[in-house]
Amino acid sequence: MPRINLSIGFSTINGISAKKAHSKIRGEVESLFIMAKAPSTRFEFIFTALNPGTVRLFTTVMSIHRAYETTKMYRELKMRGAVVDDNEQIRILPLEQQAERVTGVWNLSSDQGNLGCFIITNVRVVWYASMNPQYNVSIPYLQLFSCRVRDSKFGLALVLETTSTSGEYVLGFRIDPEEKLQTVCKTIQSMHKTYMMRPIFGVQVTRDRPPTPRLGVTDAVDAMEDDVDVIEKFGRPDAFAAYFSDSNVTYDHRPPVFSEELGLAVEQLKDGFTISDLWSVHTD
Repeated sequence: MPRINLSIGFSTINGISAKKAHSKIRGEVESLFIMAKAPSTRFEFIFTALNPGTVRLFTTVMSIHRAYETTKMYRELKMRGAVVDDNEQIRILPLEQQAERVTGVWNLSSDQGNLGCFIITNVRVVWYASMNPQYNVSIPYLQLFSCRVRDSKFGLALVLETTSTSGEYVLGFRIDPEEKLQTVCKTIQSMHKTYMMRPIFGVQVTRDRPPTPRLGVTDAVDAMEDDVDVIEKFGRPDAFAAYFSDSNVTYDHRPPVFSEELGLAVEQLKDGFTISDLWSVHTD
């Protein structure tokens, strides 16, 4: 395994772009600039494509990062966010469907409580205050650890516990009557179970073409051979090549003979050649 490697989480990236850069070796090339942050350090990484065919990978990385940034509502717990419009309607996300709306839900985060409304979808649970819709909380099922009914100082309450990655919040809500409380709890549990079986991350992927099956070594060789067109061409004999092939081979010298075309004694020609072949230049 290579020891020189790098892993950059999308949550640490605060800037990404593709720019033209000048390389002393390759000249003008396409480079990917990634700005990342750590708790106390900032980094800038530059990746250069030496092969023009790999430039498409830069576009893929940027598209995936954009999809990650625009789908945080599917994964992260949000408080006091823009999840409800002025008409007290939830801002529906792509692929999200509203399942139920429950009124008369008290948030028990304070001693006096806040009256509000529950909106249950196939992606999350949203509560907002009736007097101030901007006072709200959005809990994706991905961050929901448990949903159950427990006893509290306010009586029976619906308790939603979040995962450790979202802060381990414990949120209590009171719903009257008790039958309605139990029904809402079962609804959230059912939606949560369904979501975990088939999560919705807000990203739609379409394939432009079916994936190409991988070929074995034998299949790949056969495929290459099938794509080759063998053209047999019988050209004129190449006298130069025939004589050149004998330059490093020891053989008995042929005796001289009289050439009527030249009027001179010349070395006996090889079989299949004439004086005209030796003086002709073939371009085919």
